[in-house]
Amino acid sequence: MILRRAFRSSVTRSPKWLRRCLGETHGAVAVEFALVAPVFLSMVMGILDIAQYAYGQAVLRGAVEKAARNSSLEGANTATADAKVRNAIRHVLPKADVRSSRSSYFDFSDIGRPEQWNDANGNGTCDNDENFTDENGSGFWDPDIGEDGNGGANDVVVYRVEVTYKPVFPVPYTTRDDGLRVVSASAVKKNQPFANQDDYGSDVGTCVDP
Repeated sequence: MILRRAFRSSVTRSPKWLRRCLGETHGAVAVEFALVAPVFLSMVMGILDIAQYAYGQAVLRGAVEKAARNSSLEGANTATADAKVRNAIRHVLPKADVRSSRSSYFDFSDIGRPEQWNDANGNGTCDNDENFTDENGSGFWDPDIGEDGNGGANDVVVYRVEVTYKPVFPVPYTTRDDGLRVVSASAVKKNQPFANQDDYGSDVGTCVDP
């Protein structure tokens, strides 16, 4: 109360032009809008950006699951399956760069495991003239035994798709340095047993230092 009376008293004793300025309210709405608008617009853009990302991720997962399932059938056309994934995601993420890969394994337990070798020096890498079994027939030791491609009958296939796109409603500091964002999805399916499954190779090779 004392402060309020002091303020009123100081205003009363102020020059006429200052009292006029203190009582002027024209343009207050414009000032308030200038203060609130950037925050409000940033929130709206952020919501739209997150919504586009979440929707794109959901569409990609569904398309990848369907493509992986279709590719597990006898006579499956993987190029057609990949094209359907691209068409599905580009409806949500326009002009997106879609890249896919497939790795096949004999069994689920083989996913991500290296080819067998005698790790004499215990460093986790085949080197120093250590012997290895060329199970996938590549001619050299592989830290991942998987073979590129859709495999054969009864093989387990890991299907991965990575999508790089430019957000329609980009929010600063949420994208890569080039302004792009990445979403990805993967699916693991076992091919139908439409024929006899090929086993891994048993040729022996020797690893040398690079």
